[in-house]
Amino acid sequence: FPASFPRYPEELAWHTNLSRKILRKSPELEKFHQFLVSETECGNISRQEAVSMIPPLLLDVNPHHKILDMCAAPGSKTAQLIEMLHADMNVPFPKGFVIANDVDNKRCYLLVHQAKRLNSPCIMVVNHDASSIPNLQIDVDGRKEILFYDRILCDVPCSGDGTMRKNIDVWKKWTTQNSLQLHGLQLRIATRGVEQLAEGGRMVYSTCSLNPIENEAVIASLLEKSQGALELADVSSELPGLKRMPGITKWKVMLKDGQWFEEWKDVPSNRQTQIRPTMFPVKDEEKLKAMNLERCLRILPHHQNTGGFFVAVLLKKSPMPWNKRQPKVHQKLPQRTGDTEVTAANSDNGSECIAEEPTLAENEESKKMQELQNSDTEQSKKEGVCGPPPSKKMKLFGFKEDPFVFLPEDDPLFLPIQKFYALDPSFPKMNLLTRTQEGKKRQLYMVSKELRNVLLNNSEKMKVINTGIKVWSRNSDGEQFGCAFRLAQEGIYTLYPFIHARIINVCIEDVKILLTQENPFLSKFSSETQKKVKDMAMGSIVLKYNPDPEKPDDLQCPIVLCGWQGKTSLRAFVPKNERLHYLRMMGVEVFKAKRKEEESESKMEEEVQHRLAQTEEGMDVEDKEHDLVTKMEAEIGEELSHSPVESGSMEVENKIEDLDQSSKNANNHVSQESKDADTSDVKD
Repeated sequence: FPASFPRYPEELAWHTNLSRKILRKSPELEKFHQFLVSETECGNISRQEAVSMIPPLLLDVNPHHKILDMCAAPGSKTAQLIEMLHADMNVPFPKGFVIANDVDNKRCYLLVHQAKRLNSPCIMVVNHDASSIPNLQIDVDGRKEILFYDRILCDVPCSGDGTMRKNIDVWKKWTTQNSLQLHGLQLRIATRGVEQLAEGGRMVYSTCSLNPIENEAVIASLLEKSQGALELADVSSELPGLKRMPGITKWKVMLKDGQWFEEWKDVPSNRQTQIRPTMFPVKDEEKLKAMNLERCLRILPHHQNTGGFFVAVLLKKSPMPWNKRQPKVHQKLPQRTGDTEVTAANSDNGSECIAEEPTLAENEESKKMQELQNSDTEQSKKEGVCGPPPSKKMKLFGFKEDPFVFLPEDDPLFLPIQKFYALDPSFPKMNLLTRTQEGKKRQLYMVSKELRNVLLNNSEKMKVINTGIKVWSRNSDGEQFGCAFRLAQEGIYTLYPFIHARIINVCIEDVKILLTQENPFLSKFSSETQKKVKDMAMGSIVLKYNPDPEKPDDLQCPIVLCGWQGKTSLRAFVPKNERLHYLRMMGVEVFKAKRKEEESESKMEEEVQHRLAQTEEGMDVEDKEHDLVTKMEAEIGEELSHSPVESGSMEVENKIEDLDQSSKNANNHVSQESKDADTSDVKD
């Protein structure tokens, strides 16, 4: 049985000792497995290795924090960070945000999928090399400043030897060479992270490796070159009950051929490209003691029956020594996107800038050059365009993304939306964006004002893969009712506080009807709901369920659904897994419907196999194909008319399309098998 994970706050983490294979294959656990898959898909559950939950917890995130996840894919830790930002569900737009980065373009889309489940307007996915991720700029009271992050998660690529329990490949492929090759990259990523960390900020460095070359050696080197700007935080009192070991202070370096080295001076010259000085422990005892390497966390697999993990929490007390410099020219320069102007403008604050201070003559020359280079950029910024023109052609380093275009303040598109839904005057319409620069806008997305600031000021230096939450979708039928855009379920909890019209309060029985029937007639709803609908024009609506404290047996949490009111019917536009989630909460059994669907599919497969056997005996293929397809149509038709609906508004059409495709596949399958039977006597 699942049990709560004692190290995780507020019993928000649960674990089970069942293996993945048992969970998937065991008939007794089929219902539990479907529950996990369905709830994971709609964002209510995130499944991950227990020990990998620790780094985000030690970041100590608050809703106002600006967070950078440097090596974020596949995104389980990013999901934790987003949840922490939205700790107060009554605040639709927290002041903080998460920028999740990964160097692998394809893995970025996996990261997008993970983040999208949580429906947050405060997440942005970018695609950069973490060791050289660019400095971003933001507008603060009319002047440009470099963005420094309050929290940084630095979960670097590693050899993964801590995963030896679940990853068989580690036993086959592990060599000491792995850590020697990764050490330099890990140190560069960690160094770039602390450069972008705000003073007083916290960075967590972690690996799923137990090799000191990837762990304590990186931290020691970072602390040594920081010259007191960084310190290891003492987190021994955090996460009580977590079994751990302190970091180590002595280790040796080993080559693939088995040679051991205790000091850098012992390494022969022909090996000094493989082994670097930063891989060795610090010899100066005073320096070593001041580093407090024992404050690092080493978690071994047998401690909590998990994988192995290393975690170090770094605090930044002052700018890094290579960033400290006194500016020569103390003046505010005009607000521009050029790096030279931003560098000089921020030097008054003592902000960290690596570039050297240019002379006055160089300043004049660079101003002229950047005026020419940035004219197009400035024009795009005025129009609210962030990113390149639309193109989905595959490039050397992945797809070129569509631009992010913010709606202008006077855009005629927004006025009918505002009027139709009676949006509150406080609604932040400047945060609405689309992904198209030309033609009809099909989807409207929303970001927080802080992310809008980041997007508008960094469109040329940042490769954004995805951001924003979908709040409205174009519906051509809606134009005749006064608004061409219907509400999207993904963004309804963000939008709802600002909507003052087209809201219908429904009882729990009405909610069950909406979620189990595709397009129910109004006569099926309660009399109160029918009265409210009668006085309302057709089009997109909000369906709100408020719990009744006097009925403790009913569902005791509010539900907000997007719907559509027709002439004689009322329907909900809710994705399949979200429907199943709400029905489970109301005590409606959803597993039977799923099992019936699977039984229907297995019957189809049996029919195909039976048909193949008959074909080999010389029966007429075309007549039997026709019988098979007719039977499949009848079964799916019966399922559509009798089983509870578990899908969105377009599910019926999709099932019909699937039926057509299944029929074609069956025909092709039967025909091919018939040909094979004619040409070969050896057939399994």
